[in-house]
Amino acid sequence: MRLIDAEESTQVELGQLLEVLPPRVAEAICILPDQNGLLEVVLDLGRLPEARFTTGDVTLDQNGVTREDLEEVVRRVGDFGDDNRAGIERTLHRISAIRNRRGEVVGVTCRVGRAVFGTIKIIEDLAFSGKNVLLLGRPGVGKTTMLREMARILSVDAGDSGKRVVIVDTSNEIAGDGDVPHTAIGRARRMQVATPARQHSVMIEAVENHMPQVI
Repeated sequence: MRLIDAEESTQVELGQLLEVLPPRVAEAICILPDQNGLLEVVLDLGRLPEARFTTGDVTLDQNGVTREDLEEVVRRVGDFGDDNRAGIERTLHRISAIRNRRGEVVGVTCRVGRAVFGTIKIIEDLAFSGKNVLLLGRPGVGKTTMLREMARILSVDAGDSGKRVVIVDTSNEIAGDGDVPHTAIGRARRMQVATPARQHSVMIEAVENHMPQVI
């Protein structure tokens, strides 16, 4: 069986995200020169679809997003949670919905998730210190990516690591969507949270039932 490297895996997962999008939007993304820099795809009813990069936004099509476009995305993604988020199984992508007063989806934000290795280096000493770590920063700077890498490094059997790591995944961003966690978390275990309000109780459950050394 052929092993897939990290770069190829990223391309495969990006392809899975493209399959969720309207065909004309997916085709426009496929011809973009900098797909590796793609952060989000934004689809708002009646507006032009956009791709967001760190360098700015790109219009993907000259036709506005229709209700049929949004309904197709929702159908392909499946159910959204109470936090209006959904994912694609075994990927790190996140699909977030905007709803009107009637609860109908009138916009979606498709955030591209990638496993980036080596990001823990700047806080590696803290990660292995056994102390609590709090990461603060604006959206998109890499907090979740760093947590994911931290879980992987701490859970693997190497050096002083190989700890029992449990991820309490409130919106399935760290370990990906679906019941099988993404390989980017190493040997860490993942507990899903049904609603954000239950996060604290799942953390207590993790401590009481699964003997983690790191959460």
